[in-house]
Amino acid sequence: MSKTNFDFDLIVLGAGYGGFDAAKHAAAHGLKVGIIESREMGGTCVNRGCVPSKALLAASGKVRDLADKDHLSKLGIHAAPIRFERQKIADHANNLVSNVRDNLTKALERSGVSILRGQGRLEGHQRVGLRENNGVDRILSAKNVIIATGSDPFVPPGIEIDSRTVFTSDEAVSLEWLPRWIAIIGSGYIGLEFADIYTALGCEVTMIEALERVMPTFDPDIAKMASRKLIEGRDIDAKANVLASKVSPGCPVKIELSDINTREMVEELEVDAVLVATGRVPSSKNLNLKSVSVETNRGFIPIDESMRVLVKGQPLPNLWAVGDVTGKLMLAHTAAAQGTIAVENILGNHREIDYKSIPAATFTHPEISSVGFSETEAKEESSKEGFELGIVRSYFKANSKALAELESDGLMKLLFRKDTGEVLGAHIYGLHAADLIQEVANALSRKQNVVDLSLEVHTHPTLSEVVEVAYKQAAQQLTSS
Repeated sequence: MSKTNFDFDLIVLGAGYGGFDAAKHAAAHGLKVGIIESREMGGTCVNRGCVPSKALLAASGKVRDLADKDHLSKLGIHAAPIRFERQKIADHANNLVSNVRDNLTKALERSGVSILRGQGRLEGHQRVGLRENNGVDRILSAKNVIIATGSDPFVPPGIEIDSRTVFTSDEAVSLEWLPRWIAIIGSGYIGLEFADIYTALGCEVTMIEALERVMPTFDPDIAKMASRKLIEGRDIDAKANVLASKVSPGCPVKIELSDINTREMVEELEVDAVLVATGRVPSSKNLNLKSVSVETNRGFIPIDESMRVLVKGQPLPNLWAVGDVTGKLMLAHTAAAQGTIAVENILGNHREIDYKSIPAATFTHPEISSVGFSETEAKEESSKEGFELGIVRSYFKANSKALAELESDGLMKLLFRKDTGEVLGAHIYGLHAADLIQEVANALSRKQNVVDLSLEVHTHPTLSEVVEVAYKQAAQQLTSS
């Protein structure tokens, strides 16, 4: 028993990035911590998401670069015909997953965290049930409990999964085979990244999007420019405004496409495989939330800005939730930040989170990234708050480093207040956009203005000058108004 007469000072349900950061941070501050995980340590990101997909993108991206004869010839390079081994690419991803998972597990063990294998659930206030993998069921007590159970792929009605010919990203990261023709349902970041992988490795792709345009979650200007290279410039047939109303596994896979408005069938496809990339749903069904009177919203657990779980709008003592299960920003780094903030509040150090300063990235070739307000949100904010919105665009085609790489296809859109100069958001498409967005995220977090930012010196020649140019253009609008 701990000094508080509980089995643990803190029990964390789920060992993904949110749970990992919470457990490690709590242990580092002297708390007795237990973490419960029913599957692999590291959760979705390490085992079925960020980590393996980035390994596949790295390998397939090199194949794409080496196979781009026109691009290489402009640099005076003539490469031999490109060969690759699918299994070794898959092994690269699997080995990375194993290494990251082992490192994460060892880090928790070194911190003194007790790793409890099995299915966790709530059993009332400050009580957690644990059904161990051997079938033994027991009840544990904890002064505080953090729910960090993550999410699972969403499979719409009418789609039958067999995990071989019709599958989600969970199976796709294994790269067990390369279908000659694959349909990808959904054109968000998951669909785009796998389209990038599959086309680089020689597959034909049909992309199916239910909304009225492909890449609907991205800034329209960014999507327009990015789609020319990421979709139109590749062996991808994109279909928008249609619903994959029925998908039947087999050889071939049969797809019925329906008009999104009338629901009448408009086309039938027969392909070798289907990847369902239609988003994710929270993993909250088996948590026994009713034991503490928590009601979810479409499965998401309601929380406040301190990560406290809410019941009828009021915080519930000693119960916290972080990561995808909260539905705030379903990103690994968001979960990690939430985990740390939850523990800080448990320790008595009041902290809240600013979701608007958390960046997001899509690791296509080139990359797409964003932070803060979309243009629509910024216009709504300017109307509500009564300020004039500033918008500037900075192009990679004017950047020396991008030109040297022969990768000048890119755009940065910066949103800011014209009264104070405060940065409101940014959207980037281009070489290393995922790295460039961090500078703007930091500016948002610190509530910096474009005049001060325009005076900061950037290394020449680097891609960071794309951001510098945007800041200077914005500052010029302020000084000339």
